[in-house]
Amino acid sequence: MPTEAEIRKALRTVKDPELNLDLVVLGLIYDMKIDGGKVEVTMSLTSPMCPVAGELLTQAREAVEKVPGVESAEVELTFSPPWTADRIPPTIRAALGL
Repeated sequence: MPTEAEIRKALRTVKDPELNLDLVVLGLIYDMKIDGGKVEVTMSLTSPMCPVAGELLTQAREAVEKVPGVESAEVELTFSPPWTADRIPPTIRAALGL
């Protein structure tokens, strides 16, 4: 059975093309459910108008599917609550000037 740490590590390979930071560091992963080999991830985007939204969701699903033990992966998009830069760790926010 895959672990949350393994799933998060896989999601770190998916980067926001504008900020060049991964989904986990950006705080875009809101929730994760693992039931045996079935993984469900709830994520957000930095903007509801993100032009690469579909691509990021596909990349996230594909990254999770590569984790050993994952039989199926589902990635759901949410904007509740809306993403803010406060979800980024303080040291990274400071390096970005946020």
